[in-house]
Amino acid sequence: METDRRVAIITRASQGIGAGLVAGYRGRGWAVVASGLTIKPSGEPDLLTVDGDVADPATAGRIVDAALGRFGRIDTLVNNVGVSISKPFTEYTTADYALATGVNLAGFFWLTQCAVAEMARRYGGHVVNISATVAETANSRAPAVLAALTKGGLAAATRSLAVEYASLGIRVNAVSPGMIQTPMHPADSYDGLGDRLAPLGRAGQVSDVVDGVLFLESSPYITGEILHVDGGQVAGR
Repeated sequence: METDRRVAIITRASQGIGAGLVAGYRGRGWAVVASGLTIKPSGEPDLLTVDGDVADPATAGRIVDAALGRFGRIDTLVNNVGVSISKPFTEYTTADYALATGVNLAGFFWLTQCAVAEMARRYGGHVVNISATVAETANSRAPAVLAALTKGGLAAATRSLAVEYASLGIRVNAVSPGMIQTPMHPADSYDGLGDRLAPLGRAGQVSDVVDGVLFLESSPYITGEILHVDGGQVAGR
C-alpha cells in the first residue's frame, strides 16, 4: 500500500558512504530500502534491507519489488555500489574486467532501468549516481583505467538519462567524490601523499558526500549535473 513517506533505494548501504546515506535520508524522514552483497535484516519500520549482487539483473527486480511491496513507491535511487581496481593497464585480468564492468556498469544499468520504469509510471523521481574523480583526473602513480572506463561511462549515462527523462519529471544527477576517508581507507592511509592530495590539503569525509547527495535531493531544478566532492581535485588539474 502506498504511503505519503518518500522512499529511497541505496546500494552498498551496509558501510561507509552507503551507511551514511541511509542515515541521512532517514534523518529527513524518508523510508529507505538498503541493499548490499551481504546486509543484516532490519526490524525498523522505515528501513528494509535486501541482499544480493547488483550485477545480476534478477537482483534489481528483487530490490524494486521489495520497495514497492513494503512502501508502495520509489522516489529516489542512489547507485552507490562500485569497485575500483588499481593496476597497470597490461596487468588487468578478465576477472578484473568482469568485476568492474559487472558492478559499476551492469549494476547501475539494471537497477536504474527497473527504478526509472516505476518512476515514469508515477511521473517523477530522482536518480543519483556515485561516480569518481578518477574518471576525469588521470594519475600515472595510481593507474586505474578500469575505474576511469566504468565511472566515465556512468557520468555520460547520467547526462543522457537526464535529458531523456526530464519531460517525465525524473531528474538524474551524479556525485563525483575524490579521496574520501572511510573505514576501508582510514586517516593514516593518506599520510605521505603530499601533492597528490586535493588543493584543500586533506581527504574528504563520508558526511561530505552525503551532504552533496542531499543537496541534489533538495534542488528540484538541477538535473544532468556532475557534482564534484573532491576538495578541488578536478579544478586543480
